[in-house]
Amino acid sequence: MRSGPFCVAETESNRPEYFASLLTYLRRKGRSREDAEDLIQEAMLRLHLYAKDDAVVNEEAFLRQAVHNLAIDQYRRDRSGLRREVPIEEFDRLRPLMAPGPTPDQILEIQQRLDCLSALLDAVSPRTRKIYFAHRSGYTYAEIADDMGIAEITIRRHIARALLTIREQGEKETRKRGN
Repeated sequence: MRSGPFCVAETESNRPEYFASLLTYLRRKGRSREDAEDLIQEAMLRLHLYAKDDAVVNEEAFLRQAVHNLAIDQYRRDRSGLRREVPIEEFDRLRPLMAPGPTPDQILEIQQRLDCLSALLDAVSPRTRKIYFAHRSGYTYAEIADDMGIAEITIRRHIARALLTIREQGEKETRKRGN
């Protein structure tokens, strides 16, 4: 029977009789089959090197202890990688801790304000409302004028009319609440 360092890669019939029990032992410890086979191979290499100088009375016990120690070493190596310190800025850059957009509360407040503003602008023409909302969305007077095919001064007048209506409607609402 061969029990050299490469017997893990050999056919099933050339493996030592305790290979299956070592594999089962490591699999119960949570190792994948590939990791378990790697650890067993490493243990067999250590057995081979140790046996050159000293006699090994119980190969199975030697391998079981070697596999156990190697599994602990690997676990510690894996854990040390998890514990390394990472600056919060670096972590936040890779995976933001907070969503970069507005919070749900902010979205709700913005939507309510938009609904209120839309209700206030019901008193103006649909064209004035469209121009006002386009301007509030970030478009310039020139871009809006070009898109609608009208003069820029007309855009200014529509926006002024919308702002005046909002102010008047807002004052009416304030007076109603005050009475």
